[in-house]
Amino acid sequence: MHNFKELKIWQKARTLVKVVYDITARFPEKERIGLTSQLQRAVVSIPTNIAEGSGRNTNRDFARFLDIAISSSFEVETEIILSPDLGYISENELNETVSKIQEIQKMIFGYRKTILSKSSLSSFVLILAHISCVLTLISILK
Repeated sequence: MHNFKELKIWQKARTLVKVVYDITARFPEKERIGLTSQLQRAVVSIPTNIAEGSGRNTNRDFARFLDIAISSSFEVETEIILSPDLGYISENELNETVSKIQEIQKMIFGYRKTILSKSSLSSFVLILAHISCVLTLISILK
């Protein structure tokens, strides 16, 4: 298990939630049940899935939740990209926010790769241990 509060990816995703909530607070009222709600749910999903996955028993399970967090980050990125098209944010704000999102995406991808390689190594060590036991049993039975 991992302490999610110590993970840089969770900390940065948490900060992104505040950024997106500040942005959507300025959206028009007509978007309250549309883009505002969709963006807020998607951005909250990023740190939430990192936290939930960190409590799983295996790195492979954790990686599945990181996949969901990545997917949510792409949803947020798409919706933020649409926002200046609708006149809700400036190009400058778009660029700053997309940069933060992409940094988080890279960090999640990297962390996912790291924990899966540890998972593969653990599986390999376990297989070697089983082989060793089998060889020991064979030599005893001879």
